[in-house]
Amino acid sequence: MTDSPEIREQVRELNARSRTLVGGIERSGARAMLKAVGYSDEDLAKPLIGVANTWTEIGPCNFHLRRLAARVKEGIRAAGGTPFEFNTVSINDGITMGTEGMKGSLISREVIADSIELVVRSNMLDGVIALAACDKTMPGTIMSLIRLNVPGLMLYGGTIMPGDHNGKPVDIVSVYEAIGAVANNKMSLEELKAIEDVACPGPGACGGQYTANTMAMIAEVMGICPMGMGDVPAVDESKGDVAFRAGELVLQLIEQDIRPEHIVTREALENSIAAAAATGGSTNSILHTLAFAREAGIDFTIDDIEAISKRTPIIADLRPTGRFVAYDMFRAGGVPLLVQRMLEGGYLNGDTLTVTGQTLAEATANAEETPGQEVIRTLDNPIKDSGGLVILKGNLAPRGAAVKLKGDEPQHHRGPVRIFDREELAFQAVQNHEIKKGDVVVIRYEGPVGGPGMREMLQVTAAIVGQGLGQDVMLVTDGRFSGGTRGLMIGHVAPEAMVGGPLALLQEGDIIEVDIASRSIHVDLSDEELERRRAAWQAPPPHYTSGVMAKYAHLARQADDGAISNVGI
Repeated sequence: MTDSPEIREQVRELNARSRTLVGGIERSGARAMLKAVGYSDEDLAKPLIGVANTWTEIGPCNFHLRRLAARVKEGIRAAGGTPFEFNTVSINDGITMGTEGMKGSLISREVIADSIELVVRSNMLDGVIALAACDKTMPGTIMSLIRLNVPGLMLYGGTIMPGDHNGKPVDIVSVYEAIGAVANNKMSLEELKAIEDVACPGPGACGGQYTANTMAMIAEVMGICPMGMGDVPAVDESKGDVAFRAGELVLQLIEQDIRPEHIVTREALENSIAAAAATGGSTNSILHTLAFAREAGIDFTIDDIEAISKRTPIIADLRPTGRFVAYDMFRAGGVPLLVQRMLEGGYLNGDTLTVTGQTLAEATANAEETPGQEVIRTLDNPIKDSGGLVILKGNLAPRGAAVKLKGDEPQHHRGPVRIFDREELAFQAVQNHEIKKGDVVVIRYEGPVGGPGMREMLQVTAAIVGQGLGQDVMLVTDGRFSGGTRGLMIGHVAPEAMVGGPLALLQEGDIIEVDIASRSIHVDLSDEELERRRAAWQAPPPHYTSGVMAKYAHLARQADDGAISNVGI
């Protein structure tokens, strides 16, 4: 099966884990079953590489991953390995948004991590490459890589291309904003239908700097996704070549014994948050990097995130609050250009290791800027002097709450509370024009335990934008907000209402005040009044008493611990 003793020795070193599964006389039964699906003795003598695929026909984000997986497997074979492809789940946020199904999104992150861990551990695979492309498949696959700590990487399937409506770029958020405009008689149903028809022109994840592209960028900066490979859009003709090279790279990781513990370090997490802050990225970057830290046993907190963001300028002009989408950033020079610029300013640590075997600085040394690009600004011309991820604390969020700022939001808001105990009730109130200028819309019992699953409420925020109230209404939740109201959207409130957090004690008309400069969020109630209300409060019955939802609600930690269910760490 091999040409020389030296080659045989090298193969034995690279396939050391999988010999437990398929090596020796006693494993004849396992080999027989694998031969039934087409593997040969020669195949099984090589390093066995898991290809964890999050492919699904439900939505565009992951739809093309079967095609990419084929190229990944070609790369693995070319480098001397044998690929074992298997699939796991994916929940599409854009499709389930505004329904009960959205509760499954964050929970799917845990299921993805658990399922990949089970397959790779059980089959003693020598390495793994995970294909991911949407909001929770990326953090879920990365969490599994951290747990397994075998040589491996994550490859992002790529961003969707922008749609075109009357010569202007549109995306999925444009659709939700149009829904709000129709409800406010500012747009016809025909115009909404026209935007709906072109907003998502093909495969790929949502195009702005929403969760998917934020997490893809974080994966590259953290080093677990090869630098420059995630940038390539889903339908770009070079994406197949990227997938082939990623497949080859896994064998190099095994040979050099580069494992996630060498890559996912505190310094790498700090780099990740700095990049998210510099691009006005999703607040879900907070949730997921905290989850990575907990999985890896790294001391990394929301206070660290606040400090990093505060010293990091926003230099990328990206939607939802900016002008450009991920495809524009790719054409401008991509993540390598962003990293190079941030390294020059001292905002990143260039010595962290990446899956290419290079340091972060080495991996981006050849970044090229497209002349005349306006997406990634120079450091002397930032959009905002401090980053977009802000942590607030106070008697309404003793353990923290998250807000994303781009630069044109109100820095202070004080107003009366409008209370809704589930997202649907809040959306109905917005649609019925019950929300007025100055209101503080509180949506509670949507946290990790209460939802369960921290629904992301793009539908509500986009509807408020559509009614022209984007800068005049503040929103607060123990779940998550998405989209850009250009106002204050405060989510991830910890502790959440379902476990007796202060949100549970609010009553209609209470006054909430937020001050960004002092990083504070308070309700105008004395400690004594809060304690009186707490003594009288009772938790509502859970929405689920069995199944995966109930299981997650039982295990989930709070948002400041990444809402993970891996309670053993």
